[in-house]
Amino acid sequence: MDGKLVAREIRKSVLKRVNELKGKGIDPCLATVLVGTDDASIIYVNSKQKAAASLGISTKDFRLDSKISQHELIELITSLNNDQRIHGILIQMPLPSHIDEFTVINNVNPNKDVDGLTPTSGGLLLYGKDSLIPCTPFGIIRLLDFYRISVTSMNAVVVNRSNLVGKPLSLLLLERDATVTICHSRTKNLNRILNEADLVVTAVGNTNKFVLSASMLREGAVVIDVGNNRRNGKVTGDVDFESVKEKASWITPVPGGVGPMTITMLLYNTAKAASSVSNLKG
Repeated sequence: MDGKLVAREIRKSVLKRVNELKGKGIDPCLATVLVGTDDASIIYVNSKQKAAASLGISTKDFRLDSKISQHELIELITSLNNDQRIHGILIQMPLPSHIDEFTVINNVNPNKDVDGLTPTSGGLLLYGKDSLIPCTPFGIIRLLDFYRISVTSMNAVVVNRSNLVGKPLSLLLLERDATVTICHSRTKNLNRILNEADLVVTAVGNTNKFVLSASMLREGAVVIDVGNNRRNGKVTGDVDFESVKEKASWITPVPGGVGPMTITMLLYNTAKAASSVSNLKG
């Protein structure tokens, strides 16, 4: 599955919506908040801003000292909530250890929660209601849709239980009538569970602890690799791609698979959040 190809197609529709909004006098704007100087986080924020600019989405960049207090960070978020020129707010994770992520996320206006991480967004997702959906799970669903892969009645295994990927993705798959199993570091008989799966999504991100090999899979399984590992200057996923591609019916590469979709769905969510101002649907 070519994430770059699908991302380009979706970005065409996002660009159309952005232009419609600008025609109504609304300039879609994404605020990015980065605390500290983590190299990976800086790269992620820069790439998101570059992608936004390519579609005519304005950005406001807030780079804060790692020693900023939780109170000061929440004050900034409150000001962004109240700024009508800002349509989306992205808090780059992780935050420093002295800041409680849940408290910070809970202070983001759900209507501007383009990461789909607030309790309100999570609750709407749980009930299958329209909401801003977490970007990586949303991107995975759009990939499956593009390639016309129906998950109805599939045994789907998600190797991740985070709020960013595993939990929201399991809800999206359940909405489409898959039978979902979430696995994690304490799961027993992981190989047996994987061998019974029609769809495997892995987002471990630590190849020292987990690598998905062909022997773990059934013939014809669909494999989605969300892993992000850096070795010798190269980005790799959780999957032993060369062996697994011979056994899987569909597989996403790393890079070029889920990554481009994640950023694209962030832009989609930003345009959607801005659309709510002018009552444009979608």
